[in-house]
Amino acid sequence: MKLIETKIPGVWIAESRAFTDHRGAFQRLFCADEQREIVGTRRIVQINHSLTRAIGAIRGLHYQRPPSAEMKIVRCLKGCVFDVAVDVRNGSPTFLKWTAVELSPDNHRSLIVPEGCAHGFQVLQENSELLYLHTAYYSSADEAALRYDDPQIGITWPLAPTDLSARDSSHPHLDAEFKGIRL
Repeated sequence: MKLIETKIPGVWIAESRAFTDHRGAFQRLFCADEQREIVGTRRIVQINHSLTRAIGAIRGLHYQRPPSAEMKIVRCLKGCVFDVAVDVRNGSPTFLKWTAVELSPDNHRSLIVPEGCAHGFQVLQENSELLYLHTAYYSSADEAALRYDDPQIGITWPLAPTDLSARDSSHPHLDAEFKGIRL
């Protein structure tokens, strides 16, 4: 597995290798040993799957506050998405900066999003499916989100947004009081 650093400390791209023959293909999606420098002693406690039908749809930008802050590893199983991580760590040199990577089954990439970073994505191919590995259990009490079009973040989405949930479209823009989260 090849690990690629991004411009945000702790956010990584993991590339796996597919082994193919006449029967099909096999690839390792996660290996704690190969990713030990990133994952450390964390353990995967929850695995989620999402299906998003419409091209241009955006999900996110979601994160969990402490004590439920989580690292998540995101992989596209079908379709293609523009996957985004935004740093919301108080005091971070990359506070409110974002990085993105295209994820698809063909490019064999995952995005590793650490605690203190929000995550979201835009669908580039219809019926895109994502697999998420989480290091903390979901907690509605600790859930938080950023607005996808917040000017303080300035994400350049590849397509015009076409489909958002009522919840994701109702998140307020950040105000001057937002200082991020302390881990």
